[in-house]
Amino acid sequence: MSASKLPIVTEQQLLQPLENRPRNWRHPQVDVNRLQLELRKNVEGEVRFDRGSQVIYSVDASNYQQIPLGVVVPKSYEDVVATFEACRRFDAPILSRGGGTGLAGQTCNNAIVIDWSKYLNRILELNPQEQYAVVQPGVICDQVVDATRPYNLTYAPQPVTHSRCVFGGMLGNNSCGAHAQMGGKAVDNTEEFEVLLYDGTRLHVGWMNDDEMQAKIRAGGREGDIYAKLLSLRERYRNEIEKRFPKIPRRVSGYNLDQLIPGDDGRFNVARALVGSEGTCVAILEAKVRLIYNHPKRVVLMLGYPDVYHAADHILDVLEFKPTALEGIDHRLIENIEKKGGPHRKFLNLLPKGRGFLMVEFGCDTQDEAAETAKNLSTS
Repeated sequence: MSASKLPIVTEQQLLQPLENRPRNWRHPQVDVNRLQLELRKNVEGEVRFDRGSQVIYSVDASNYQQIPLGVVVPKSYEDVVATFEACRRFDAPILSRGGGTGLAGQTCNNAIVIDWSKYLNRILELNPQEQYAVVQPGVICDQVVDATRPYNLTYAPQPVTHSRCVFGGMLGNNSCGAHAQMGGKAVDNTEEFEVLLYDGTRLHVGWMNDDEMQAKIRAGGREGDIYAKLLSLRERYRNEIEKRFPKIPRRVSGYNLDQLIPGDDGRFNVARALVGSEGTCVAILEAKVRLIYNHPKRVVLMLGYPDVYHAADHILDVLEFKPTALEGIDHRLIENIEKKGGPHRKFLNLLPKGRGFLMVEFGCDTQDEAAETAKNLSTS
C-alpha cells in the first residue's frame, strides 16, 4: 500500500488496545502481535509497541505523519540482525531512523522503525594522522566535530541540525550544510560502510576496481551475486549515466549511480553509491568518513541584495574568494524573527540593507588573514 493511500488513524482508534485496532491502516499481511512477541523474545534492547511510542515516532521535522507498526531501539548489532530476521519472517517493512530531523517525511513510515540514536552512538575510531573517523549510525554530527577540533580537523557536511542529526541520517539523505562549501556533501566524505541487507546479508563496501569486483563475482555466493548485478546495472546504463547524469555540486536527489563508474585511477566506491538511498537498499552499521583540515580562525561577512535572485547572481563571484561556508537567506526568515521576537531580534539591525542575503564565512590560519579576505570581497 502506498503512503499516499494509507488511511488516516483517528485518535479514538489509536487509543484502543493494539489487538482491537482496525487492521486496514497497517500492512494487512503483517501479524503485528506475533511480530511483537518475536521481537521481545530475541531483542535485548527496547521493543516499543505502546501507543505513546507510536505517536512519538509517527512524525519527524516535516509535516508528514505515518503511524509505525512498532519501534525497536537496538543495543547491539545482534539486536539489529534479530530485528531484520523477525521482520523478514513476518514480511514487515523496516525504516531506519536517526535524529528524526528529516524535512520530507523520510524518517517516519508505516513500518518497524529502528532508532539507532540511543545506544549505537559511539565513535569507534578516530585517526587524525590518516584523517578519518569510524562511526556508528547514531553518532551525532557534533560529536565528531567536537572530537576532531583539537587536531584542527572536522567533518565538512554540517546541516543546520548538526547538534541533533546523526550520521545514519546524514548518509541516508546525502546531507550538505553550509560548510559543505569547503569539503563537499556526505557522499564526497564517505570511504567505507559495513551494511546489513533485508535478507540478512552483511557486507563491507568501499573503494574497489574492476579486477576486485570480478574477484568478488567469481567467489560466488550472495555477495558475488550482488556485485554481478551491480556490474550488469552499471554496464547497461553506463553511457546514459556518463552522458546525462547531472554534474552539479549539490545534487542530493536520487541514487548515486555515477559513483559506480571508475574514475581516472580506475577505482569506484560502492559505499558512495549507497549514500542518499534513504535506507531503501541497506542499513548502515558502521561508516568510515573522511576528515578535512579545519581552519582555526573564522570571519563571517553578510552581503545584502535587493532580493534573493540578485544574491544568487553574485554567488560565482563570491566563490572566487574560496569561502569555507556559504548560505543564502531571504527576507521571509528575517520577517519571521521580527514576528516571533525573542533574544535574536535585537541583532537584526546589524544586517545590511536588502531583502536577500549571502552569509559568507572565511576560514584562515590567522584572524587578520580571514578579515582581509572578507574585506577584499566586500569592496570588490
